[in-house]
Amino acid sequence: MNDVLVGVDPHELSVPALVWAADEAAHRAVRLRLVTVAPPLKYGAFARRSALLIRAQSALATAEDLVRELHAGLWTATEFVDGAPVVVLRERTAGAALAVMGSRRLGRVAEVLGEASVAVPLAAGAHCPVVVVRAPERPAVHPPLVVVGVDGGPDCRAAIGFAVAEAALHEARLRAVWVWPGPLPSHEDAAEALADRRRSLAEAVAGWAERYPEVPIEQQVVRGRPVEELSRVSYAAVAVVVGRGSHGGRCGGRLGSTVHGVLHRAACPVVVVPPLEA
Repeated sequence: MNDVLVGVDPHELSVPALVWAADEAAHRAVRLRLVTVAPPLKYGAFARRSALLIRAQSALATAEDLVRELHAGLWTATEFVDGAPVVVLRERTAGAALAVMGSRRLGRVAEVLGEASVAVPLAAGAHCPVVVVRAPERPAVHPPLVVVGVDGGPDCRAAIGFAVAEAALHEARLRAVWVWPGPLPSHEDAAEALADRRRSLAEAVAGWAERYPEVPIEQQVVRGRPVEELSRVSYAAVAVVVGRGSHGGRCGGRLGSTVHGVLHRAACPVVVVPPLEA
């Protein structure tokens, strides 16, 4: 279906996530699906169930009204579902182009690592890329900048592919960043190691540069910690794109430490891209 899916929290509407999702659906000329999920209540809790349903319907109506103010002609659909939020949303990502989640609480370590966060476990197991939006608005940088983290792993191709397509969609430039952590191997000197990683980075983006010649692609190799360096460049970016890695792919799957750290610290939306086979 290639819809853009956005999770709507009935308790706390994330306007930044909703705005991001609506803009993305408008750019892609696809439907925006607004989904609210609530865990089923215990038998007999009719009053609570009724109150929750009213709250969910109100949240969806408010969200849809905001979308119409932003993009009057955008095709939208709303849905309220009983179930475990991560499980339901993961099912809905099958066939979606993108899932967008807001999480103001990701700035707290306890929320990033805890069960209360839907965004993190969804990013670990979704069938499509998941965008986690915390920042209130995109930075006023022209042309916009999309950043993608590259490490030579098997999931890099999917992340780079998404990032360059996203840059093309928004007439943005792309910066591919290879962060080189740790000490030098004993057999390498600094110049040799730097040249080797620059070659690897150039090879990783070469095919995409040919496919999207309209996208300016910057290549950057830096020494440091991946989380710190990607978070640093996020202040000038409209999005940071990272590969999920092969250890996700199911509910309860875990994200790697770099992805976790970037979700926690980035100043802009973070896109977590599953491997091509996911």
